[in-house]
Order: sequence, then structure tokens, then C-alpha cells
Amino acid sequence: MNMHGIRAIYRFEMARAFRTVMQSIAAPVLTTSLYFIVFGRAIGARMGDIDSVSYGAFIIPGLVMLSLLNESISNASFGIYMPKWSGTIYELLSAPVSWIEVLLGYVGAAATKSVMLGLLILGTARIFVPYEITHPVWMASFLLLTAVTFSLFGFIIGLWADSFQKLQVVPLLIVTPLTFLGGAFYSISMLPPLWQTIALFNPVVYLISGFRWSFYGIADVHIAVSFGMTLAVLVLCLIFVWWVFRTGYKLRN
Repeated sequence: MNMHGIRAIYRFEMARAFRTVMQSIAAPVLTTSLYFIVFGRAIGARMGDIDSVSYGAFIIPGLVMLSLLNESISNASFGIYMPKWSGTIYELLSAPVSWIEVLLGYVGAAATKSVMLGLLILGTARIFVPYEITHPVWMASFLLLTAVTFSLFGFIIGLWADSFQKLQVVPLLIVTPLTFLGGAFYSISMLPPLWQTIALFNPVVYLISGFRWSFYGIADVHIAVSFGMTLAVLVLCLIFVWWVFRTGYKLRN
């Protein structure tokens, strides 16, 4: 294992994030704070409890996931796309580092930034809404697993994209709508039976449900199913990245 290569990629990506701290960290935290003010305090004060949890506290896991998914994808996709755009990807491919080491560097840095952001948002939520974490180990596990999984997904988008516009297509047109429809602001048990069944085809439902369970012990889907679905997405992403580096798809042409 080439630890020097992994460390070099990781440190470069982390340094890039701290050079753009306003866009990478401050902007997502500010945006999520506005959600807390509007939904948690203004609207939440007029709504009843959901499963004995105040509405403001109920939406915290969903808002954290909303930011976590978008930032994980954005960090990882931009990180690998820039070498492709500038042409330095060929230096990376000819360097004495394997695809696993490249992946560990880029995805590790993207996941680290996303976890830091998630923790900052949780800390910010304390200012607006009191909440408790019933299962802190499960919370940390879901936070880390989701950050790694969607950083992998973002890495794939960065490999696939051939323009800056394409980097935004999947997050804006697919991931964000799935997050809003995945129970970020409500429980899917509040939907009619037909739409509850349809919602189960949304993979984000399992992420938000499992993460919310770690806070309040309530979930739309059993915790084992949520964890298993997240692991399944992680494995699929790993297989796809392995295939890309094995075939050179979108790397050597």
C-alpha cells in the first residue's frame, strides 16, 4: 500500500476545502440554519408532534442527510473531475498508485469533509432545537457510512462527467428531489398506502429512516434493512469504480 500517494492526494483535497471554506463549509451550514429557522421554528411551532417528537427535532436527521448527500457528491465529483479537466489525470494514472489508493485519497478526503460538515450542522441545530441522540454509535455509523457511500457515488459522477454542467445534473435533478421525497420533512407513514409502497423504491428513504432511528428510536423502515441497503449501494459503487479503472472508461479517451 502506497501510503505516501494516499496521503498526498488526501492532503491536497483537504487543503482545497480549507482554501474555499466559505463555499465548502460556511454556505451549507448557513443554508441548513435557514431550514431550521423556517421549518423548525416558524412552521414547526404550528405543527403537532410526530411519533411523540416535536416537528423541529423530527426534521434534524433529514436536514443533515440532505446536506450530507449533496456535499459528499459535490466534494468527490469535483475532486476527480478537476484532474480530468486540466489534463493532470494522466500523471495520476501513470503514477505508482493503484486504483484503490487513488480511491482512498479522493473519497477519504470527501468523506472527511462531509462528516465534519454533518457534525457542524448537528451542533448548529442545538441553537434552534433541543434534541437527544438515543443511539450515538449507530448515529456515527450511519453518518460515516453515508458519507463514504455518496462520496463514492460522487467520484463516479466526476469520472462520468465531461463538463462542469454535468457535475450538477445528478445532484440537482435526481439526488435532491429523492431526498425531499424520502422523508426528510415527514414520515412516509403519513402518506396514503399506495405512495408508501412507491416511496420504498427510493433508496434515500432507508438512509433517512435509519439515521432518524439512531436519534429517536423511530423509523419508517427496520434498522437492519436501512443499514443493509446502504451497504448494498456502497458495494455497487465500489464495483463500478473498479470496472472504470480496469477498462479505462472515461479516463483514457
